[in-house]
Amino acid sequence: MSGTDLPTAATWGRLRTFMAVYDTGSVRAAADLLHVTPPAVSAAVAALEAALGATLFGKAGRGIVPTDSGEIFAGYVRKLLGLLTEAAGAVHDADRGRVRIGAVATASEYLLPRLMASFVAEYPHVTLSLSVLPRDELFSLAADHAVDVVLAGRPPRGAGLVTRARRPNRLVLVGRPGLREDPLATTWLLTGLGSGTRDTTLSLLSRLPAAPPLLTLGTAGAVVAAARQGLGVTLVHEEAARPHLDSGDLATYPVPGTPLERPWHLCTTSEPTAATRLFLRHVCDADRVGEAAFHTRFRPTG
Repeated sequence: MSGTDLPTAATWGRLRTFMAVYDTGSVRAAADLLHVTPPAVSAAVAALEAALGATLFGKAGRGIVPTDSGEIFAGYVRKLLGLLTEAAGAVHDADRGRVRIGAVATASEYLLPRLMASFVAEYPHVTLSLSVLPRDELFSLAADHAVDVVLAGRPPRGAGLVTRARRPNRLVLVGRPGLREDPLATTWLLTGLGSGTRDTTLSLLSRLPAAPPLLTLGTAGAVVAAARQGLGVTLVHEEAARPHLDSGDLATYPVPGTPLERPWHLCTTSEPTAATRLFLRHVCDADRVGEAAFHTRFRPTG
């Protein structure tokens, strides 16, 4: 086959197989993921390579890695698969479509459950899915049409995403009540790598300037629990700490530059599906979701 045969060779199954190999770095792992045999995986990749006239993977130790051509091809394939999945949901009426939500961990734990439950109760025939990932990965997925709506902080410029609605949110420094030492001298508890809150914390410390001991624990829930036990202080979304602040298990500690206003953003591509617009309208309706509602000067139309 030549390059002109690519549209024929690039079936849905072969493209999915290519991405499974790309993501896992192994033919066998891709086969296990897709519930097919390793020879079937190898054949699918070989068909694409023949049509492209390029090698997509090369050996690296016991595994394989994408070639330069494979890296380039993967960028296109991810968008193609995202668009096809989006199209499969877009052809249905809004109240029978699908909405693929992407959210950072804190929002998925403390904000989304109420919104999703309310939406499902009113629109039981809309299929919802949720991907919980670091902010930058979510914005990449949205740009590739692999998720329909992202709940996170502000999207980066040039991401091709549109903020449809916002919700007030701020970061506060919290710790166990009765802290005697300077908050800037005690241990600061951090969320994991890729976390926007972690990046904001480190940026704040560099501006103060301050160099307290640092301890990485992972999720917002983990750092809040550690702060309650007196392991240190942590910069955290106020909603994540609110129950413990109200109960007196935690207290806020003012340091220069805090609290930080960091509103939540609901972002989509420039042309969200009808089901996605329905979800956006729902979560912006205070009569339906109460104080959890997002706010905007305009209503998504559709």
